[in-house]
Amino acid sequence: MSEQNLPTTAHAWHLDARPDGWPAASDFSLREVDIPTPGPGQLLVVNEYLSVDPYMRGRMSDKKSYIEPYEVGAPLDGPAVGRVLVSNADGFAPGDYVVHVLGWRDHAVLDAATAQKVDPNLAPLTAYLGVLGVTGLTAYIGLTRFGKVKEGDTVFVSGAAGAVGSQAGQIAKLQGAGRVIGSAGSDEKAKLLVEEYGFDAAFNYKNGPVAEQLAQAAPDGIDVFFDNVGGEHLEAAIGALKLHARIVLSGMVSQYNDEEVVGPRNLWNLSVTRSDILSFMFSEELDLQPDFVRDVGGWLAQGKLHYRETVKDGLDNTLDAFLAMMRGENVGKMIVKL
Repeated sequence: MSEQNLPTTAHAWHLDARPDGWPAASDFSLREVDIPTPGPGQLLVVNEYLSVDPYMRGRMSDKKSYIEPYEVGAPLDGPAVGRVLVSNADGFAPGDYVVHVLGWRDHAVLDAATAQKVDPNLAPLTAYLGVLGVTGLTAYIGLTRFGKVKEGDTVFVSGAAGAVGSQAGQIAKLQGAGRVIGSAGSDEKAKLLVEEYGFDAAFNYKNGPVAEQLAQAAPDGIDVFFDNVGGEHLEAAIGALKLHARIVLSGMVSQYNDEEVVGPRNLWNLSVTRSDILSFMFSEELDLQPDFVRDVGGWLAQGKLHYRETVKDGLDNTLDAFLAMMRGENVGKMIVKL
């Protein structure tokens, strides 16, 4: 693309106000912005796919968290994959595809040091935002380093039809778990977990108390709980722990929009069972990334690991995609195609 044909303006979603409870359309706006000239070591990228993820809801608030909140009045950001239009950095050329963190917009100028080159011939571009991206890496780190799944373990995954949960359950099985149980928000999703993802049992948490359904699926208790939901799920799992069990906190999507969060009432069972609650930040565990690429890439090539995506079309629909994901309307990874 010649210099005179380069775009000079972009469209980007901005946070106009911090949501009170569930986000509303009035908290956001899609604005036209000028595209700065890329400086030394920078790239101009046209985004092709954007990711929307539960953690973004936390960044819309100003509560203390593991990541800085979004600034009111500033553009939102998040994982994206796009094509390089201009490169002022060694190792990158126009036409290359890169994963970066300036999503929620159609064009981005970014430091090349924050971008990772990806090959669309090895995997679909969307996979680098999901199964081969942070989503898959989160599941892998949580199960291998913190869940420490052993041969024969019983593993329970909440929010198991989502992007992280569906990978976590399959990885647990591939690591030797004897029984993997998942919860989901519909009968159809529970059926998918068993028939496509290879879970041994799954239930719709809307059909009755989680503790009762979990007891039916795991009458002897659980060794590992991979939690994406929190709330009732976490309390039920604590009540079902075997001796020396591990709870891995990946997310608590059920509580992201609640101003008042009530914790589990049965924490004493952690002492009774001598169990651990573990949390992690994937960016602090990146020494596992080579193992992740080797193992997950191999499982995908062998057809042992499956994934789904829910794709919404158009930058205009990014906010709708985010809100739909927060309501649990996605199966697998929620992606926006530009």
